[in-house]
Amino acid sequence: MHIKSVKIDQFGGPDVLQLVSTLCPEPGPGEVRVRLTAIGINLIDTYHRTGLYPLPLPTGLGCEGAGVVEAVGDQVNSLQLGERVGFCLGLGAYSEAIVLPHTSLVKIPEGISDQQAAAVLLKGMTVDYLFNETFPLHGGETVLFHAAAGGVGLLACQWARHLGVTLIGTASTPEKCQLAVHHGAAQCLQIDQEGLAEKLAELSPDGGFPVVYDSLGKASYELSLNALAPLGMFVSFGNASGPIEGVSPAALAASGSLYFTRPTLGTHVTRPGWMQRSADRLFDLIANQVLDIQINQTYGLDDIVQAHKDLESRKTTGCSIILP
Repeated sequence: MHIKSVKIDQFGGPDVLQLVSTLCPEPGPGEVRVRLTAIGINLIDTYHRTGLYPLPLPTGLGCEGAGVVEAVGDQVNSLQLGERVGFCLGLGAYSEAIVLPHTSLVKIPEGISDQQAAAVLLKGMTVDYLFNETFPLHGGETVLFHAAAGGVGLLACQWARHLGVTLIGTASTPEKCQLAVHHGAAQCLQIDQEGLAEKLAELSPDGGFPVVYDSLGKASYELSLNALAPLGMFVSFGNASGPIEGVSPAALAASGSLYFTRPTLGTHVTRPGWMQRSADRLFDLIANQVLDIQINQTYGLDDIVQAHKDLESRKTTGCSIILP
């Protein structure tokens, strides 16, 4: 049996993405084959494609999806054929089927669709660790969150509102700013507007923000440092505008003894049981209508080149998925 999947044999722009036919993989001991019904599209996929986060070539792409358990290898007792499952760190998700370790899968409860799970697991677990572990929020804080109208950003806006946190966002267009405010941002400013630094100073608590959550990287780094209060924390969790270069301990000291951290979801999911617990928190927020999952772009596997072009040109809002 053959399946369609997306591969690359060189790093580069969206045109290096190839839709190919391959043999359907069989699960080994401790593994499960999932027939995919929905696949998430994330910025990290573009980092893999360009080589910013290099992978051995040739390779598949995509790391998030949802579907049905289709085959089970030996030594797997926790999952049954036909169960709905999702994952967020399974390289090769741009495919009709994927084989993964059973420990990398989470069970999807009734009331949560496969499309919702595929759209939200990576992004939602990211907000979970940002708000609950990297810089824990308890309510009453005023924080700065860049790219507030993206997939992670819209979840962050809603989550912050639920926690009683005042989230000041940035976005690339007036329309995206309106979208962020609609989802719970107290205010959202255009990232390229004149006088942005001064406006952020007006909106921040006395002395600056206690934390800046930044997935833009290079373009917003200096702005973010200047917006922080003394002893504030710069949380870098992405590189949408390019990687930050030359982080200077002396600059952090001179700006007010600032903290700089670069957390990843990959580190958090290695902790026993964390992934299912995080998914359960996320699914509960969806079920209780705290989080409204905005799937604003849908593609087929044969549209993957256009999907990456749309994502990198910042044409997308909310979540994007593939329906294989």
